[in-house]
Formats: sequence, structure tokens, C-alpha cells
Amino acid sequence: MSNNQEKKPEWYIIHTYSGYENLVKASLEQLITNNNLQDSIFDIKIPMETTIEEKNGKRKLVEKKLLPCYVFIKMIYSNQVWYLVTNTRGVTSFLGPQGRPLAMREDEVRKLQLESAPICIDFKVGDIVNIDAGPLAGFEGGVITEVKDSLQRAKVRVVMFGQDTEVEIDFAQITKVKSEQSQVDSIDTEI
Repeated sequence: MSNNQEKKPEWYIIHTYSGYENLVKASLEQLITNNNLQDSIFDIKIPMETTIEEKNGKRKLVEKKLLPCYVFIKMIYSNQVWYLVTNTRGVTSFLGPQGRPLAMREDEVRKLQLESAPICIDFKVGDIVNIDAGPLAGFEGGVITEVKDSLQRAKVRVVMFGQDTEVEIDFAQITKVKSEQSQVDSIDTEI
């Protein structure tokens, strides 16, 4: 049994030069292919957030890097992998003491949504939801207008800037308050 199969992969943070995040990600993906590192490096992510920008009186949703200058990598640590990653163009170091990688805690991985485990929640059109995470966190009483199960996303109508606005949001960022059926049931019990 090889040494890599004994260890489990963990998430680490790489610091990059400003604006080099996408180049570093592409270079690392090429590094995996060129050096046959599929058993050592499992995933590379640049967390993004959707923000609302207003320009010339028009609002639009824009994708921005959540943490500029950082790339997240799921790997099994070894000196060889450390050497190859730190010598990748655009990489300054790993986050950790003396540039040595310090694995992220599970709660940090969850908070940044680096793992994309499917969420088994039964959302349907008409459900009333609260938005708990992301740039729209705090919006309450949004109504689901469309469900995209395969993408784990839903379109939610919320009141934003005094207008009804539809936004597409991950299942992981919303919680169901009640459905249309439960509203009908509560009305029936009151009568």
C-alpha cells in the first residue's frame, strides 16, 4: 500500500499574487495531468460570491472572488506535492507556519462550501424560504418560482430595493419556512 493511500486528503490554502488565482488554478490542473498526481491532488477551487452592482441606474448580479489572492486545494500532503505546488507560477506560499501547509478545519470547509455534497431537501415551487447565506443573507419570506434539482439551485422571488426581484440561489443557502400546502392546512384548522 502506498503512503498516499494511508492518508486522507485535506483542504489547504495557497496564497497567490494578486490577479493570478485563475492562472494558478489552470497551472495546477495542468501539473496534475503532466505529473500524474490524480492520487495526490483531488480538487482546486476559487470560492466566488454573487454580488449586486449598480451602474448607470441598472442593477445586475456579478460574480466576484470571495477571497482574492487565495486558491483552495484538496490534496494529500507530501514534500513532493508541496515542492511542485509552491514552484507553480503565481504561487507565493501555502498558508501555515513558515509556508508549510496547515490543513483547514471541517467547519471552515463547510463555511466556504468547498465540498459540494448534494443536499436532499424537497424544495418545490411556491415554498416560502429564508436566505441564510451568501450576499443575500437575511432576506426573509422569498417565494420559490423555479426549482433546478440537478443544479441544486432554485429561483426565489424576493423584495429588493422595493421591487419583486428573482434571484437564483443554491439550496445550501436557503431554508424552507413553509409550503403552500402547509399554509392551506393551517387555514383549514383555523376554520
